[in-house]
Amino acid sequence: MIHDFLLAPFDLGFMRRALAGCLALSVAGPPLGVFLVLRRMSLMSDVLQHGILPGIALGAVAAGLSFWAMGLGGVLAGLAVALLAGWLARSTGGREDSQLAGVYLLALAAGVAIVSAQRNIDLTQLLFGSVLGVDDAALLSMAGVATIVLPALALIWRPLVLESFDPGFMAATGGRGGLWHLAFLALVVLCVVAGFVALGTLMSVGLMMLPAVAARHFSAGLGGQVRASVVLAALASVLGLLLSFHTDMPAGPAIVLTAGALWLASLVAGPRESLWRRWVRRPHYAG
Repeated sequence: MIHDFLLAPFDLGFMRRALAGCLALSVAGPPLGVFLVLRRMSLMSDVLQHGILPGIALGAVAAGLSFWAMGLGGVLAGLAVALLAGWLARSTGGREDSQLAGVYLLALAAGVAIVSAQRNIDLTQLLFGSVLGVDDAALLSMAGVATIVLPALALIWRPLVLESFDPGFMAATGGRGGLWHLAFLALVVLCVVAGFVALGTLMSVGLMMLPAVAARHFSAGLGGQVRASVVLAALASVLGLLLSFHTDMPAGPAIVLTAGALWLASLVAGPRESLWRRWVRRPHYAG
């Protein structure tokens, strides 16, 4: 029974490809999510996942459902949204989050309009993805993105941490905090685009952010949170695919729901800063 439930599904080739792709996303995305939480930019990932839609739609119009065309379009659109919002904020003196809201809403509407005008493109597939339909090209791209993101994040780790905790000091010492910020956003865009084939543009952020939010209930240190987020994302990938296989639930929502369940469990009963830790406190006696 245990073999049939846990191991037998992965004897199928499409399940193994789906698992390999999701594990690649689990390694690359959650560490970036931890930094988004640290920098109080958690909703930035949501903005970017909507912002890439017009680029993906234009890639699909130009070359059909070619992953490389849609991926390139998504990367360019995501970078354009991030750069345009930052430029508007600096030029007008407004807040960057308000500029992002305006830009991404326009991008989302433009993407839906482009896709809706094409009868041969399934909007549902672009929005929600198809984990079990991951082919070799998509799998290669997800693994390639993970291979790029991890060394790049290691390279910018120290200045990014400093810029996250003390941007004033970074600016005063000529540390080019804006450059590291843009490099970080570029990595986020790459991960969001890499996940859209498997999880769709509306769910690719779920595997990035939910484990990152849950990780704070397992470690107080940044390194510990990164490790915890990767483990939680990998666990959500495996359990979500099994849930999808045994219940006929779409794989993308199953994975995100599993990641959400792990977050709720850590919120309620995690080893630190959880509801359980707040409710059940050891009494302190004066000696």
